[in-house]
Amino acid sequence: MSAEPAGHVMWSPSPLRQRLANYTVEDVLQLPDDAPRVELSDGVMILVPSPTHDHQDITGLLWHWLRRNVPDGLRASLSTGVALSLDTTYEPDVLLVNAEVARNRHYTIADQVVLVVEVVSPSTRKRDRLEKPADYAAAGIPHFWRIEQNPLHVFAYDLVAGGYELVADSAEELVLTKPFEIKLPIRDITP
Repeated sequence: MSAEPAGHVMWSPSPLRQRLANYTVEDVLQLPDDAPRVELSDGVMILVPSPTHDHQDITGLLWHWLRRNVPDGLRASLSTGVALSLDTTYEPDVLLVNAEVARNRHYTIADQVVLVVEVVSPSTRKRDRLEKPADYAAAGIPHFWRIEQNPLHVFAYDLVAGGYELVADSAEELVLTKPFEIKLPIRDITP
């Protein structure tokens, strides 16, 4: 027995448009409500797998910690998109954006993003460790955190001369001076 209503066809990207690599952020915004989560990479739609319970717990706990600790002028956002260009959009796990960013929009323009956080999952390792950081850096996003699971470990990077440099990492407490004074006990974001 199928969970889909009779005659319902699950949405998927057009094979022709995928080959042409000509999808834009406007196409993503017009997807039907039942479409899976997608990211755009140079005009190609990439289906984003659903996160695990632990992954969601980590992102929710970090978002909550940031909401309680960010200074005025910054705002934490959970599972909203970043538009790096018209044909490249990502759905990072947590964002820190300028507070004046429109609240009713799904995408934030890269120059309004202060920090991007990716929680690495087995199915997204290559993209979270290599592809996305390179694109975030190219877009000029000043701070990037990568969170590895099992055991939980946070790696913090700052943008320096067009690329990210590791400035701190910890499995116990992340201490940073940018984008604001941070003393994040890793146990506070551990499921």
